[in-house]
Amino acid sequence: MTQLGWLGIFRLGLVQTALGAIVVLTTSTLNRVMVVELALPAMLPGVLVALHYVVQMLRPRMGHGSDVGGRRTPWIIGGMAVLAAGGTLAAVATAWMATDQVAGVVLAVFAFLLIGAGVGSAGTSLLVLLAKRVDPTRRAAAATVVWMMMILGFALTAGITGKLLDPFTTLRLVQVVAATSLIAFIVALLAVLGVEGHPEASRDAPSPDQTAASSRNPELSGTPGSSTQRTPFRAALAQVWGESQARLFTLFVFVSMLAYSAQDLILEPFAGTVFGYTPGESTQLAGLQHGGVFAGMLLVALMGSVFGGRQIGSLKVWTVGGCIASALALFGLAAGGFMSGDWPLRETVFALGVANGAFAVAAIASMMSLAGAGGAGREGVRMGLWGAAQAIAFGLGGFAGTVAIDITRAFIESPGFAYALVFACEGVLFVVSAVMALRIAGAPVLRAARDPLVADPPFMSGVEGKA
Repeated sequence: MTQLGWLGIFRLGLVQTALGAIVVLTTSTLNRVMVVELALPAMLPGVLVALHYVVQMLRPRMGHGSDVGGRRTPWIIGGMAVLAAGGTLAAVATAWMATDQVAGVVLAVFAFLLIGAGVGSAGTSLLVLLAKRVDPTRRAAAATVVWMMMILGFALTAGITGKLLDPFTTLRLVQVVAATSLIAFIVALLAVLGVEGHPEASRDAPSPDQTAASSRNPELSGTPGSSTQRTPFRAALAQVWGESQARLFTLFVFVSMLAYSAQDLILEPFAGTVFGYTPGESTQLAGLQHGGVFAGMLLVALMGSVFGGRQIGSLKVWTVGGCIASALALFGLAAGGFMSGDWPLRETVFALGVANGAFAVAAIASMMSLAGAGGAGREGVRMGLWGAAQAIAFGLGGFAGTVAIDITRAFIESPGFAYALVFACEGVLFVVSAVMALRIAGAPVLRAARDPLVADPPFMSGVEGKA
């Protein structure tokens, strides 16, 4: 099987750019319109966004469908089509709420269900395709490219559509979102066509990890038409959950991403309440954090490329180290809650961004490597399982952070102390995540597979398992 070169990786990154372009409009722009222009309860967009995460619990089933068919491209294209339709309907629903709230909300619920299904289908199969077709030495770099191109989609869409939406009308909103969704779908379609190759060449073609695994244990090989392919979804999911690595990694993804997302909605209020930041200053603080995330991602890719054969380039090091560094940064924010203006908040937030970025891209590269570590024919189910765990964690994380602040502030008079307690708890979650990552490294594996969090190939010995 021919491995993807940088052009192929870039083309798949364009799919993520297109996906991000639609998602940012539906989760940010429409959110603001509902709350500000339409004066609807903030809970409404919150529930709708949560719905799009709930639907992504179907990711394992979608991944199994692509495993059975042996092709990922149809699921990517189909997912993008559903996502584009959902984004457009969400804009129509928002505009409809201005004249008929009940009908608009009903349509919005349906639209956000479509958005979640589209993200789940396209996102899961895209990562599986990367896992199967990217050489182990490029995985971390590929994960960095794809992730950053998704963020690029956020930024470009927000900047361009922000100008096109003024002067604001609900008709203009529908036109801009519909046009953006159509363009994003066309970009994704052109980007993915031909990347996977011909059906007979790519159908269940083993990845490098799977080739090594099956050579040591023939039971792990899966070929088209084999019993592996004919296994019903529930049995396939049970098989994957029975793999110690896959099960532990699922729990690791959930806990770490819960910690990763829990500070999203409370960091800016913390800066304003405790440090007296203005709205503009707190927004700049968020930008500084995102800059740190970029720096952390680039750092992992660079170190993996330069030191891929050594411990410093290991995905294990960056996954565990990123969790620990994130915990330390959150403990720093907790200290800031006690010290207020005497604490270097901007530097701490930037450090948190760097640690989060390093952890996130290393974890994604780890997913790509571990997806094929248990044998061919289950890559989609594994990736779907981890994607579902991530989606649930993200859906719960932001909500849990805000609830935790409300509860602590109800019992603790000092807002600084209240925020400090919540940040400290998030830091503990990252420490737990680091311990879980180390446990994965020592967990028993399928006889033929190597653990992705182990320091030697094929997964994490370097960015050899990395980039």
